Amino acid sequence: MHGLYYVGIIILAGMIVARLAAKFKLPDVTGYLIAGILIGPSILNLVPKDVGSSLTIISEAALGFIAYSIGSEINFKDLKRVGKTLIIITLFEALLPVLLVSLSMIYIFKQPVSFSIVIGAIAAATAPAATIMIIRQYKAKGPVVDTLLPVVAMDDGVAIIAFGIAFTVAKNLVNSSGQFSLVQALLLPIWEIVLALIIGFIIGLILCYFIPRVKGEDELLSAVIISIFISIGIAVLFNVSTLLVCMMIGITVSNLSHNSIRALGIINRITPPIFIAFFTLSGVELDLGILKYAGLLGIGYVVVRAIGKTLGAYIGAKISNSNEMVQKYLGFTLLPQAGVAIGLSMVAQTVMPELGSTIRTIILASTVIYELIGPVIAKTALVKAGEIKLSEI
Repeated sequence: MHGLYYVGIIILAGMIVARLAAKFKLPDVTGYLIAGILIGPSILNLVPKDVGSSLTIISEAALGFIAYSIGSEINFKDLKRVGKTLIIITLFEALLPVLLVSLSMIYIFKQPVSFSIVIGAIAAATAPAATIMIIRQYKAKGPVVDTLLPVVAMDDGVAIIAFGIAFTVAKNLVNSSGQFSLVQALLLPIWEIVLALIIGFIIGLILCYFIPRVKGEDELLSAVIISIFISIGIAVLFNVSTLLVCMMIGITVSNLSHNSIRALGIINRITPPIFIAFFTLSGVELDLGILKYAGLLGIGYVVVRAIGKTLGAYIGAKISNSNEMVQKYLGFTLLPQAGVAIGLSMVAQTVMPELGSTIRTIILASTVIYELIGPVIAKTALVKAGEIKLSEI
C-alpha cells in the first residue's frame, strides 16, 4: 500500500483512541501511543514495521516544530522578571534526575557510559500538559501553581541543552573505538553545541527580517516552515543537534522580532495532525518483544527519575527560600513525560543503533506510566498543598 495510506491510518487511529482515552480522563498523548501499539506490528499489524521506519520524515518535522515551540517560550525579559528563584528551581529539578539516572545506569544496572548519559539526559524532560489541565479543571490557585507554570516553560529548554551535551559526548565515546580523548569528550561537544546555536541564531535573524515583510498569514506560515525545514537539513549536514538549532530559532524570534506572537503561534495551524502522526508512529515503533529485557531498566528509570524530580525540586526550592508548600509538593507536579522525551529517544537511536531500540522502548513505556499516574499524583499534591479545594472535586 502507498505510504500516505498508512499515514491516514495512523492519524485516524490516533484520533479515535485519544477520544476513548479522554473518557477515562487520560491525556491525548497516551491515547496516541496506545493507538500506535494497537495498530503496530506487536498486535494488529495494520502498519508493518518497515512502514514505520520509512516515515521518519514525519518525526523529524515534528521534532523541529516541538523544539521551535520550546524556544519560543524562552524570553529573556520574562527570565529577568521571575528572578533567580525559578531559575534555581528549574536547574535542580531538571539536572538532578540527569545525574541520578546516569549514575544508577552505570553503577547499579552496569550499562555502558554512552547509554547511561543519553538516557539520563532524557530524564530532564517534563510534559506538563496533563498537570496544567488539572489546574484548569479544578481551578487550582496558590504558590505551587504560580511556581509550576514558569518552571515548566523553561524545563524542556534545559532538557534539550543537557541532551545536546550528552548526545555529543556519547557519540564521541561510541566513535572513539575504545580510545578516550579529552578533546573529543569536552571541546568537540562544546563546539558542536555552539555551532548549532550559531546556525539557529542566523536562521532566526533571517526569519525576523522577513516576518514584517511577508503578506498575510499564509506567507508567514510558509516562511516559518521553510526556516525550520532548512535548519534541520543544515544541522544534519554539519552533524549538529537539530533540536538545538530549531530551539535557537524560536528563542531568536521570541526575543528579537517585534511581531513575534504571530510568528510563534502560526505553526499551531498545521502541527495538530503532525503531532498525532508523530506520537502514534512512536507507539507503532514500540517493540513489545524486548520489554522483558528493558523491564528492569525501565522500572529503574521510572523510579530513579521520579526521585530526582521530587528531590531536585525540593532542594532548589529550599535553597531559594521558596514557600514551604512549594518545597514539599512542586516535584510531584513535574513527573509526567511525553513529547520531548519521545523525540529525544528517537534522536538517541542515531547515537548507538544497537541500544537505541532499548532506549526508546524504556522511554515510551515510562511515558505511558507517567501519563497514567502523573495526573493523579499531581492532583493529590495540589489537594495536600491546599490549592485544590475539596469542594471543586
